Amino acid sequence: MAKVASTDNHENPVLPVRTLTPEILVPRLGDYLVERGILSQQALKDALIKQSQLTSPNQPPPLLGNILIDLGYIDRATLDEIITEQILQLRSALQAANQSLERRVQERTAELEMALKKVSELSQLKSNFIANISHELRTPLTHIIGYIELLISRDLGPMTEDQEQATFIMKRSSERLKHLIEDLILFSNTEGGQVHLEIETFSINLLFEELRRQILAKRRDTSMEIEVNCPEDLQPVRADQEKILWVLLQLVDNAIKFNKPGGKVTIAAENDGSFVRLSVTDTGIGIPPDKLEEIFEPFHQLDSSSTRKAGGTGLGLNLARKIVEAHGSILSVYSEPGEGSRFEFTIISSRPFSNHYPAD
Repeated sequence: MAKVASTDNHENPVLPVRTLTPEILVPRLGDYLVERGILSQQALKDALIKQSQLTSPNQPPPLLGNILIDLGYIDRATLDEIITEQILQLRSALQAANQSLERRVQERTAELEMALKKVSELSQLKSNFIANISHELRTPLTHIIGYIELLISRDLGPMTEDQEQATFIMKRSSERLKHLIEDLILFSNTEGGQVHLEIETFSINLLFEELRRQILAKRRDTSMEIEVNCPEDLQPVRADQEKILWVLLQLVDNAIKFNKPGGKVTIAAENDGSFVRLSVTDTGIGIPPDKLEEIFEPFHQLDSSSTRKAGGTGLGLNLARKIVEAHGSILSVYSEPGEGSRFEFTIISSRPFSNHYPAD
């Protein structure tokens, strides 16, 4: 037979439950009776002393109202009337407090809605400002690049070697400024919540050939190893070819920018079921775990100091994520500080897309 554990009353005393009466709902009953002139201060003092005398260990104290009746200071009808009166007052106070709380909630809700509206308006003004400024900058920059091309082609006359070198520097700087302006325009266009896609079927192999060509054309650090792995049996994909190329260029640019001297960048593609998985891996400085989400914020640099080595607007990864998500995929990042980073996403090859997808 199983043993039943006994309960030691000294260690676990069981307190008797007080009979529920309306009086236990009323605080400061004695003070209220004195304020109403029904009870004198001396009578209340006598009743409290009596209550203390009748209180025993492990027992709740007797109700003050019963003691007052026993001492003959009030009768039961008066006590019930006072208790009812106080309960009604408490209920009225509770209703008033609830109404006041409801008004405060409504006021705070209205304030939050107004603040949200202002934030939305400011965000729209910011987007409009960026778009307008970007378009205004692009027009004169186009003229500058055009005249630089004329200088390089000698259409405006011969140049000395120093002039030619200066002209090439101006061209590189102008091209960089052009790309920054295009990024700002793309960002302003995606702020509305949509990314416009021109969907087509294309070969990743051909895309990688163009990617390799553009990387080599603007490559500055020849000590950096660039490896491209693209098997010939890759299935064709349906996506916006120009925007996927833009995403890969941004990822490669970051991989080079934040790499170590003599480091390596690997660009790879592989079949993954009905998807093609694209990835860019580097041997660079890596990203702290608590910063993995922060790197996707617009206009944000992990190193925001004025002496930072890596330039840029901080829009590349934000836009890359929006473009990848517009294709129904996810831009994932895996990184270890000091060990490098890997960015990857997939493109579906069998399911058609419509021309518009939400960016977020």
